[in-house]
Amino acid sequence: MQPRNNRGVSVWQLLVTGLALSNPAHAVPVEDSPRQYLLAGYDLPSKYSGKSRSPYKPGFRDPYDKAVDSVGEGLDPLPYRNGLGTSVLGPWNRDRSRQNPDLVRPPSTDHGNLNNMRWSFADSHVRIEEGGWTRQTTVRELGTSVELAAVNMRLDKGVIRELHWHKEAEWAFVLDGQVRVTAIDYEGGNFIDDLKRGDLWYFPSGVPHSLQGLGDNGTEFLLIFDDGNFSEESTFILSDWLAHTPKSVISKNFNLAPEVFAHLPEGEKYIFQGTHPGEIDEEKPTGKGVKKSKTNFVHKMLDQKPILTSGGEVRITDSKNFPVSKTVAAAHLIIQPGALREMHWHPNADEWNFIIKGRARITIFASEGTARTFDYVPGDVGIIPRNMGHFVENIGDEPIEMLEVFRADEFRDFSLFQWLGETPKRMVVDHLFKDDPENGEIFWNKVQSAEKDEITLPDYEERESESGQREL
Repeated sequence: MQPRNNRGVSVWQLLVTGLALSNPAHAVPVEDSPRQYLLAGYDLPSKYSGKSRSPYKPGFRDPYDKAVDSVGEGLDPLPYRNGLGTSVLGPWNRDRSRQNPDLVRPPSTDHGNLNNMRWSFADSHVRIEEGGWTRQTTVRELGTSVELAAVNMRLDKGVIRELHWHKEAEWAFVLDGQVRVTAIDYEGGNFIDDLKRGDLWYFPSGVPHSLQGLGDNGTEFLLIFDDGNFSEESTFILSDWLAHTPKSVISKNFNLAPEVFAHLPEGEKYIFQGTHPGEIDEEKPTGKGVKKSKTNFVHKMLDQKPILTSGGEVRITDSKNFPVSKTVAAAHLIIQPGALREMHWHPNADEWNFIIKGRARITIFASEGTARTFDYVPGDVGIIPRNMGHFVENIGDEPIEMLEVFRADEFRDFSLFQWLGETPKRMVVDHLFKDDPENGEIFWNKVQSAEKDEITLPDYEERESESGQREL
């Protein structure tokens, strides 16, 4: 907070006024931010320069294109890179720029045209209902999301997402809280279960189901549908169907007098406050024709034993360990600060990723000399088309928690490290180090193990003199 005098005027405001009056022709910052200091031609105060020098200055050099955590370090990105670029004079969204430093100042390795691969749920329209809300990211919001669409939904205690079904299959990850799911399978068997954070469900196309928030705070979850053109508005909903069916037909269907249905809802209920349910054994149907489903529609993803790597954890869920999930495969990742989801690609599907915690940068290599870097914060969605090389780098000071989701029955990826280690030494060295045999030997000694490390934490010692970063 800025210091203020006894009249509520900030010291900064007085300083700006004094400078302007003393030299009206001198441009002065309009607010206390690194960008405004630089626009005005001033050196940054020590609180902004300090130990971590701002890379957004004309004289800053970094030939290695290291990541910058502009959010964590409170920096205002500007388009300066290795002696090129200049300041910004026009309108500028500082908060957006901080979240996207690699769009403001792309790495020197970025090149060519690549479609946008990032969307934030914060930019999606929110539909507000009784005790809940929902928002979606589809091909309409993110044009590259052609294989999968997503819905983020919140249901308070006892609130129901009413009985419905979809043309598309539905996969879900519980982000927080508790939720009860009900469904029937293709053979008419009923299914009921209660889920917590990190649990999944999967309902194949056409399977009718419902969702209800449990506990004191209800639930929030991420829904994935196996078609990017999906729309939450195109759901088949029980109340909507009955509202558009003659009551004489409803009467015949249920073999009851039409008067019984005099007060049915006049339209869809969609999300509404329900009564809080009891335990499953108290709630499960017990009629003469009732039978229990033989299909397990849920999976406890975070209860899986993780793949432990040098820089984090990986859990993979696909049809191998969640048999009902025939069209969606996924990985849950924890990437520690400084670690890297290794350079890799996916041969069988586009990657749809979702950042739950942390800050990341991803560079996508699209062949033909084309590459583009994007930055991601919690609530962001990313797309990486199949076979395009990429990495995920943790640029923040906290672990990244993220999902990689695919329209596929199995999770598949190729590791660059493993591929080179499985290739004859001479072939690798001739490709990359033909004119540098000494470093070729160092490189080969590293990769020859061909040991896959999905999330790698570098263990080499990096000294300031070797970092390549300097100011002129």
